[in-house]
Amino acid sequence: MKKDFPILSTVLPNGKKLVYLDNAATTQKPLSVIERISHFYKSENANVSRSAHYLGEQTTVSYNNARKAVAKFINADEDEVIFTSGTTESINMIAYGWGDPNVSEDDEIIVMTSEHHSDFVPWQQLAMRKKCKFKVVPLNIDGTINMVEFKKSITSKTKIVACARMTNSFGIINPVEEISKTVHENGAILVVDGAQSVPSMPTDVKNMDADFLSFSGHKMLGPMGIGVLYAKKDMLESLKPFLTGGGMIDEVKDESTTFACAPDRYEAGTPNVEGAIGLASAIEYLDEIGMENILEHERSLFEYAYSKLKSVDRVTLYGPKEIEKRAGIVTFNIKGIHPHDVAAVLDSNGIAIRSGHHCAQPILRALKVDFMATARASFYIYNDKSDVDALVDAIEDAKRRF
Repeated sequence: MKKDFPILSTVLPNGKKLVYLDNAATTQKPLSVIERISHFYKSENANVSRSAHYLGEQTTVSYNNARKAVAKFINADEDEVIFTSGTTESINMIAYGWGDPNVSEDDEIIVMTSEHHSDFVPWQQLAMRKKCKFKVVPLNIDGTINMVEFKKSITSKTKIVACARMTNSFGIINPVEEISKTVHENGAILVVDGAQSVPSMPTDVKNMDADFLSFSGHKMLGPMGIGVLYAKKDMLESLKPFLTGGGMIDEVKDESTTFACAPDRYEAGTPNVEGAIGLASAIEYLDEIGMENILEHERSLFEYAYSKLKSVDRVTLYGPKEIEKRAGIVTFNIKGIHPHDVAAVLDSNGIAIRSGHHCAQPILRALKVDFMATARASFYIYNDKSDVDALVDAIEDAKRRF
């Protein structure tokens, strides 16, 4: 598997071989994705849906095929798939395009304490713009959603509930199917952040019954700058375009403009064609492995890492220990050492992890985490037990140095 990823053979300037464990932030790219993007620029490059020449036609076919690949991957219809720059833009598109026209002062918006800032701040800002109530659902001590409190918080005034299917801070898999049922029973809509879950486990938007789902290509072997907004078909009628301009119109007159049908109406301007094509290539790679196998692999590495680290002196592990509630993210602190110092020592050993608040300050504040920061090692398809062993050895080195 590692041989498919050129960057993983990198020898760092200090002579250490790279062990990449920052996959929750972004994943590395297989050669097949790199070559597909290169082929696009060498042999297909043109604008989509605008040119009658050969290159334009080839580019349009490739772009449309990318949309088909994404739709099949998440069990959606093609016209429910909108290409964006990433999860952050997708969520803001919902907040401005659906939230502003549909939320009023008497309404409520609910988010979970464990949300990434990209799925927290847009809803907070929407609530401030509309002067409506903003509710944050508390967590259990292990960082999981307190479902009793969630069900208490939702009312007939609730308009939007936002929830990640998997948290980026601790890798906790949230019960979105159960949440979805409660949300819809109360007449609200469910917005799911799939940035961490879509790369790591099977995704079926129909089974999930999400009204909206967002995710990013760079977390699933694809390029940066490409993302997806899935919008349930009956939501498209009430989702106003976030950006307007070329490519998304039907007819423009001096006094008015009519917009194209979905998904074109939501993709103003020249799209990130190579990003979409690269994402389709990444999906092809993931499909060959199988998403169930990817989740099983991540969990096996999590279980192995958790079992080794739980007995290491001074190490505090965060999140539930039950494997069925987790995927391939191990979040920890070492007593007396700031996570940034931990990351620096690990880097000197060739181990790339993430340190800080992981754009998830509310959960760290709620759980009273030391330093308001943690160290986070996240695994993906090209990692193995030897990478976990290297991580543990580097943690022991950090303890010796401090």
